[in-house]
Amino acid sequence: MEHTQDFSEIVVPITSVKMTPSVKLGISGRLGPKLDVDANFGTGFCLDATCRFIATNYHVAMTTRAGKVKREKIIQRYLATGPDDEGATANYLPNGGVLPYAQKRDLAIFELRGSLPHHHGLTFSLDELQVGQEVDIYGYPKGIINPIRKLTRFPATFKAPTTSGLLAFDYKLSADKPVRIGGASGGIVVDRKTEKIVGILSGTTEAMALAVPVQTLVDFVSKVQPFLAQRIFPTTKDVSPVSADLYPKFVPPPDHYPKFVPRGADGLQHRPEEPYEVSVLRKKAQLLADSMRNFIAVQSFAWGSGDKEPAAEAEYEVRVIDGVQRFRTYPDGKKDLEEVPYPRLNGWVLPADEWSTLPTMVGTEFRLKVHQAADVVVNGQRMKVFQYYASVEDNLCPFTSVEDFGFLTTSKTVAVACYGEVWTDEDTNIIRMSEHLELSDKLKAYRGWEDYQAVLTYGWLKRANESARRVPLTIFTEARYKKHICWCRGHFTNYRVFSAKAKLIPN
Repeated sequence: MEHTQDFSEIVVPITSVKMTPSVKLGISGRLGPKLDVDANFGTGFCLDATCRFIATNYHVAMTTRAGKVKREKIIQRYLATGPDDEGATANYLPNGGVLPYAQKRDLAIFELRGSLPHHHGLTFSLDELQVGQEVDIYGYPKGIINPIRKLTRFPATFKAPTTSGLLAFDYKLSADKPVRIGGASGGIVVDRKTEKIVGILSGTTEAMALAVPVQTLVDFVSKVQPFLAQRIFPTTKDVSPVSADLYPKFVPPPDHYPKFVPRGADGLQHRPEEPYEVSVLRKKAQLLADSMRNFIAVQSFAWGSGDKEPAAEAEYEVRVIDGVQRFRTYPDGKKDLEEVPYPRLNGWVLPADEWSTLPTMVGTEFRLKVHQAADVVVNGQRMKVFQYYASVEDNLCPFTSVEDFGFLTTSKTVAVACYGEVWTDEDTNIIRMSEHLELSDKLKAYRGWEDYQAVLTYGWLKRANESARRVPLTIFTEARYKKHICWCRGHFTNYRVFSAKAKLIPN
């Protein structure tokens, strides 16, 4: 088959060369200078369309310790495994060292400061491989003269999955000897017919190559870069963090809920009972809000506009104690902040605490009108869908507009109408929530903002010796500002959960 892709625009070399001075004893007995060269080699590939994220192996990331990829600085590293990972074993390196990690999660991602020009990603395949299926392995093996390397293609066929969770491939021999493939770890295994990535090369034996399955990469990227995962993978089992509502806006009729029933014998006015499913949702929303009152996590932020790459990014350690959140610059911030600092951009949106206030509002605010819509199936999972609405008079949904003049910052908070959807699993555990604010014409004309919306996703946090609890995973906010779409994407990682207890001590 004639290849349609230029794989030199997809696969990149990863190299680190370190020179350390030393001394040696010459013939005359005098000491002379000497440079010891420590060179490590690996391969990576463009994960996304613009090649701002480079995927490779964990062992490549740890042994090369590269600071740049093709002269572009690495600003963040994401590791899928490590010495303390479940299933980690001692793995022997070519230089004689030992590196403990879980082979089935031998993955890492480099986030670059900027995209690599003239490079792009490739599509992925999650289809099950067939025995004998023809593939090609692309990588940068070590050449005869180091560190000169060139992109090399190794024809191979799928053999079988291994007991350790990897994929095994038979690759062809050259002159009855194994092909030189050292340094190609972190390269890609591509189906020869479709030219889609089916695995990530992690190592070789005499005539067999081992690769990490694409599904493992999907799970890893979904955890550390959920917004990126939704863009580059054909399907994921998780709800998209930027998913749109399923139904048109819910507007309750005037008699959707009567305010009160007539006075009873006890002289008190009682609110009528809501439908059973709505009452269950209320309880689950309150449980979710209560489970998020105390934790520490890392919250990332990325700001941008339209379809462009982020114009600003930041990470903060968020500490929530008894429902009150504080921030510190991650990883070494010393000062507590009540709010995340504003990005220096002309037009931006900033998530506040919607991840907490929305569940609380659904759980406790009976002025909020809640309606159950028809169930849906999303990514193969059946979900219940609830819709809600609150008017301006209900005073439940605030909107704050900030004007930053550099030397002066002004803000204005007003109550607006709001509506949205709540998606739950079949046990009514909340998976996704959305909020849309209906800004008044006066506010649109005066401040320039319109069409504000937020989408939040939640998932289970499971730790050893602890009961599972639901926590926020992602938060996405978007609004139109003077004909420009501004957005902020954030996600929560590195959770540390604790409980706050108080005791009354008599004098």
